[in-house]
Amino acid sequence: MDGARRTAEVTVVDGKVTKAAGAPGKGPIPAGATVLLGRDAGADELSGLAVGDAVSMEYRPRTDDGDLPRTALSGRELLVVDGKPVGHDGEGNNTTAPRTAVGFSRDGRTMQILTVDGRQADSGGVTLTELGLMMKDAGAYSALNLDGGGSSTLVAREPGSDTTRVENSPSDGAERTVPNGLALTAPDGSGRLKGFWVDTAMDRASAPTADPVRGGHPERVFPGLTRRLTAAGYDETYGPADGAPQWRTADSHIGRIGSDGTFTARHGGDTTITARRGAAHGDLGLTVLDRLDRIQPTSRLVGLADAEATGRFGIVGLDAHGTSAPVEPSDVRLSYDHALFDIAPDPRAGTFTVKARHDQAAGQVEVRVGGATTVLAVTVGLTERQEASFDDADGWTFSQARASGSAEATPDGHTGTGLQLDYDFTQSTATRAAYVTPPQQIEVDGQPQSFGLWIKGDGKGAWPTLHLKDAAGSDQLLRGPYVTWTGWRHVDFAVPAGVAYPLKVNRFYLAETAATRQYTGSVVIDDLSARVPPSVELPTESVHPDPLISTAAQVRGRDWRFAVMSDAQFVARDPGSPIVAQARRTLREIEAAKPDFLVINGDLVDEGSPADLSFARTVLKEELGDDLPWYYVPGNHEVMGGSIDNFTGEFGPAHRSFDHRGTRFLTLDTSRLGLRAGGFDQIKELRAQLDAAAKDPDIGSVMVIEHVPPRDPTPQQGSQLGDRKEAALLEGWLTDFRRTTGKGAGFIGSHVGTFHASRVDGVPYLINGNSGKNPATPPNQGGFTGWSMVGVDHVSARDQAAARHAPWQGGPDWVSVQTRAHVDGLTVTAPEDLRTGQTADITATVFQGEGIDARRVPVGFPLSADWSGSPGVHIGDPDDAGRRDVAAYDPAGGKLTALRPGTATLAVRVNGATAQARFTVTAAAAAPAA
Repeated sequence: MDGARRTAEVTVVDGKVTKAAGAPGKGPIPAGATVLLGRDAGADELSGLAVGDAVSMEYRPRTDDGDLPRTALSGRELLVVDGKPVGHDGEGNNTTAPRTAVGFSRDGRTMQILTVDGRQADSGGVTLTELGLMMKDAGAYSALNLDGGGSSTLVAREPGSDTTRVENSPSDGAERTVPNGLALTAPDGSGRLKGFWVDTAMDRASAPTADPVRGGHPERVFPGLTRRLTAAGYDETYGPADGAPQWRTADSHIGRIGSDGTFTARHGGDTTITARRGAAHGDLGLTVLDRLDRIQPTSRLVGLADAEATGRFGIVGLDAHGTSAPVEPSDVRLSYDHALFDIAPDPRAGTFTVKARHDQAAGQVEVRVGGATTVLAVTVGLTERQEASFDDADGWTFSQARASGSAEATPDGHTGTGLQLDYDFTQSTATRAAYVTPPQQIEVDGQPQSFGLWIKGDGKGAWPTLHLKDAAGSDQLLRGPYVTWTGWRHVDFAVPAGVAYPLKVNRFYLAETAATRQYTGSVVIDDLSARVPPSVELPTESVHPDPLISTAAQVRGRDWRFAVMSDAQFVARDPGSPIVAQARRTLREIEAAKPDFLVINGDLVDEGSPADLSFARTVLKEELGDDLPWYYVPGNHEVMGGSIDNFTGEFGPAHRSFDHRGTRFLTLDTSRLGLRAGGFDQIKELRAQLDAAAKDPDIGSVMVIEHVPPRDPTPQQGSQLGDRKEAALLEGWLTDFRRTTGKGAGFIGSHVGTFHASRVDGVPYLINGNSGKNPATPPNQGGFTGWSMVGVDHVSARDQAAARHAPWQGGPDWVSVQTRAHVDGLTVTAPEDLRTGQTADITATVFQGEGIDARRVPVGFPLSADWSGSPGVHIGDPDDAGRRDVAAYDPAGGKLTALRPGTATLAVRVNGATAQARFTVTAAAAAPAA
């Protein structure tokens, strides 16, 4: 800009300058733009003008001291004006997207620069309204929206470094070439050492993590393991400065640090590491966790396309409380066939790089860290194999959910005959789907990494899915891109890690989830193929039962109890359906168990119409009456085909908080599969309630309940919060609450279609399974119907202090869960006769339903059971049995150990039902004489 005055012809509409005829040297000012007049141009100059009158206007850049600005940057919407965030609701650009903004404090001495990622799984982005609130919270008195989308890029350098790097994740996958930007530079310094920038040698951005929502946490380390640190010297302008530091640790009991900056952990706790040389110094905090419980690779299968490809994996450790940290490659011992692969450590990334020696190979890699082991597989080479040519397209059958259509063979395939799928998605506002199913399931040999399908698109935007069944009987839904194209396109469907091979193709379908999208269409599919690597067998992953799932006796022994049910999914138009019967049965079981109250955690109904929600209230009233209080948390089916207004009109607020006997309950609305989708206010309220609970001496714990959990424990990971930064935010807040207050923190979700329990940084997480709808996982992995009883203790001030003093130990112990399966039959099987010293496997099975189609649920984690025995049977470790005990049964291992001669009975109790088995122990035969 220069100081010349510019002139433009403008038109006045309703007393406002709204359109410019032209601006010399700059082109036309766009319609609707705001024209800022100089301080010497007053409102009087526009008085007396009529609509349509042409006027002239002069403008020039302005600063408070009269000097011209040294930096100018184009922007668009104002985000904060005079300290107040600007709302942009209803405007076309107010969608979630990557954003960049700049702002200034009221005195102009502090600048705020903010970049928000978007358009990716890790972050959905923010709206302009949300960006304005964020800038206001950051301290901006005035703020402007800059270029967003793929142009949102933040580049910086760390103190002591002379190179920059991209700090965010641009939505284009890389930096975009853009014509402008804002650069903040510092002059060259003296090069004299002023301080040290201390960090882990393992890059935080690329540190290995098996955790889908949080970072690798290289500032954490396990006892007996190491963490390498670096110290970059910097001068007065934070430029590089030479100087080798001396290292010190604040607490040698927690760990020691060597002269090379390698920290060796000893005991749990927090410590500060200092790098110092003369007056120059820098610090870094490290946390030593509880002892290492287990390890896992970041990928159980590293698949290389050919000998030229490379792959990576890292190793993550976890303690017994679910707290994770990456493991340094130097602490890892690998065992593998060196004739097949080369595996080299990459200390900077904290990972290993895998290269193949052949074009076709497969093998195992055994990993050992201390006493913990795990196994991963490496395969090289992919074979493209046709699984369906659709020459039998006339044998495929059509079915639908809330839609209509048809399927037929067509000569217009990609290579010959194809399958044409016609569909009509105009008959409902709920989720609609059109399915095509082969004459029989297509069995797929080997361990395919992905499937390919040719789709002739219609451009309507339906969501294609390849529906598989794995060896465990689980549904695997492989999602493709929305069909926004016309003509033929090859679509890849990736197979998630951790599925149980072999696989079967069950069906293909198109779906529409948006209520407002109403359309008909037609696609053709052809040539289904699988990309199959060489097969390699992996040992079955060990199950790590979380102690959150406990017995009825332990839950009953807590101070008080509440019940949780979810995912019945009935409709009012079929009041006598089996699903309604199951929901009523669940409610009767809960009422008979006499908890303090019931939480219905979403998807009680299937479609969320006013009739369905009214019927839900009728069912609750008829089964519970006025004796048992209940709270209803909406799920995604409560808004199926409509808005949350139907739910709130029938049941009140979609999110709420309430206190009960020292626990604060915070229920959140995730009906649109996210936190912000339920309203930004509920996130602010969650933060405010956590802060208030931290200070309230009468509150000893908090429990957050929402339908959609932050993570899905199944390999598919398709039933979780879609925005992973939202998931990380929620988990981080609960973790920080527990660590800083010593109070209990817990989470209850549903939606996945399975029962599951885990722990994240010491916070227990329960996934409550279905009460009516068929489960989504095999019975031995939590795939049964039922409900949960949660036992709660009040966390005393003494317990809070103990947990706060040693947060790495995972305390406090304040909550237990009894998962209560529907029981239509229960059996326990034991051998009739055993000899002393002999062990035998005990099996117990819950039957859900009747006849050959009954679901058979093994009694074991995550299904709660209470084991007992007649006098003479010890429940627990055989080493702890009494001198007169006939046998000992250890539920953890499912083993019955015969101790001395006698007859006894072993019994198991599940949700009120009991089964028992009687057995006799005889003396072992005498050893033959020598």
